[in-house]
Amino acid sequence: MSRESSTGGLLVVLSGPSGVGKKTVIDRVLLETPGYSRAVTATTRRPRPGERNGVDYLFLTEEEFTARIERDEFLEHALVHGHRYGTPRQHVTRILERGEVCFLEVDVQGAAAIRGLVEPAVFVFLVPPSRDVLEERLRGRATEDEDSLRTRLANAQREMERESEYDVSVVNDELDRAVREVRDRVEEWRKRS
Repeated sequence: MSRESSTGGLLVVLSGPSGVGKKTVIDRVLLETPGYSRAVTATTRRPRPGERNGVDYLFLTEEEFTARIERDEFLEHALVHGHRYGTPRQHVTRILERGEVCFLEVDVQGAAAIRGLVEPAVFVFLVPPSRDVLEERLRGRATEDEDSLRTRLANAQREMERESEYDVSVVNDELDRAVREVRDRVEEWRKRS
């Protein structure tokens, strides 16, 4: 895989356990900050209620996803919670070539695969205030059966053990504060690069 150049942009890789609020934080940062965009992640999972193809995710069949892997169209891809996820290389390149901040919402596997491929980049880990709050948020989504919920909570524990691999950690205990902290930290990195 070739190394990508940002040509003035900054890649922000945001990870954290399922249910921590990654999408919510990114959506708020993008809404409030000009010059920030998100690369749309491809997935083989089914859309949740309200999700739109090409906006929230690029929903692909297994065959379509495999074909894109074979054409080297992903910056990274991984199997997460029984579904495939990947970052379309072209989406990231377009945003960075405009000199913008490009947010990627990826799991810890994806973040590890991206590390060193795109410069400059900052890796942000979003942390829940507690395991109980995380479980409450996952249950509140009402998108998981009990087995799936247990799997996500076990995966969350393993993911949180990798927090030290990230440049920045932000606790998502109060949304406004978490959004402000993510944006402030990104701006600090942007000034350095």
